[in-house]
Amino acid sequence: MTTAQRPHEAHLAHPNALTVPATRATGCPFDPAPTVERARREEPVTRATLWDGSSCWLVTRHEDVRTVLGDPRFSADAARPGFPFLTAGLRELATGTRASRTFIRQDDPEHARLRRMLTAEFMVKKVEAMRPEVQRLTDELLDAMTDGRNSADLVAEFALPLPSLVICLLLGVPYADHAFFQQRSAVLLSLRSTAEEARAASDELLAYMTQLAEAKRERPDDGIFSRLVARGELDSEEIASMGRLLLIAGHETTANMTALSTLALLRNPGQQARLRSEPSLIKGAVEELLRYLTIVHNGVPRVAVEDVTLGGTTIRAGEGVLCALNAANRDEAVFPGGDTLDVGRDARRHIAFGFGVHQCLGQPLARVELQVALETLLRRLPELRLAVPFEEIPFRHDMGIYGVHALPVAW
Repeated sequence: MTTAQRPHEAHLAHPNALTVPATRATGCPFDPAPTVERARREEPVTRATLWDGSSCWLVTRHEDVRTVLGDPRFSADAARPGFPFLTAGLRELATGTRASRTFIRQDDPEHARLRRMLTAEFMVKKVEAMRPEVQRLTDELLDAMTDGRNSADLVAEFALPLPSLVICLLLGVPYADHAFFQQRSAVLLSLRSTAEEARAASDELLAYMTQLAEAKRERPDDGIFSRLVARGELDSEEIASMGRLLLIAGHETTANMTALSTLALLRNPGQQARLRSEPSLIKGAVEELLRYLTIVHNGVPRVAVEDVTLGGTTIRAGEGVLCALNAANRDEAVFPGGDTLDVGRDARRHIAFGFGVHQCLGQPLARVELQVALETLLRRLPELRLAVPFEEIPFRHDMGIYGVHALPVAW
């Protein structure tokens, strides 16, 4: 395929297009969907059909994905015609009221203006200063999980509480409310949520965040919320929208990476043994796990604002694009033997956090949490193993962020 369809055909389904979201491989649920992997090998810029029958382009090679995510000719603005949405819920979330929109779905200069308000909060030096606190929380959770028992659900008792505690501490959100925001987050990230369900969950979270922002005006603390309020540049609704994004992204992504990484190591005992014997590899191993697993697995959306030729294919202005990060992170041209997990690999070129000006703001925090959580888990629980057959693990095929719904383990 060397040319795009005519502009008026941009949003019509194409008979030979693959369907997204695409379910990951059933043979090895750590791998990208077979249809997506096939596209990377045979037609790296290909047509895809979305849930509503509309069409977009799916980009699967590492080089092409970096091009799309780094090129201002591809917009992150969800309000632009042709922007691709993976579900009805995500469309509702991204195109609703002003307060429901976030800077990750805007372009510069507005994106840069809002992002700069948070950049200092996630600088590597500042996040590294939190490492002792992350270690303390990690040890406390493992103490509670292992007290008088030899089995647990690692998701419910460790992988989910740890990043939730950390992001609540950072933002100034009461952890006592974690059940409320975790439930609403799950609705917003579900591929099965209707527009109405997503709207209700979003509205409830925004109302909660707005009330919290107002409370910080009266009783400020040392959290990010209070500092945003003190800047005086945003109203309570805008602060609430920003806080909702940070809260959801800050616990859902790291929680699922922690559980899925643990499972991947349990399924690769040689790699697990090497990491136990060489704990100095932990930082590089986290990068390799991020590459190998790539939990943002259904594509990062963009829309072309002018005609662009990519890999010999012309993408017309107004046509949507999905960047398949998980396929790109298995690209053999960049990561030889990329379908295997190798904790000694130099995986620094991975794009699990995205690429370009919109890449994940919280990646320094995610790295610290993953490094501490996995190193401590391997060190403290040398007999860690699955408590059920691998085939019974409930993978999150129904969610926008991949992982497992539960991970029964024993030690």
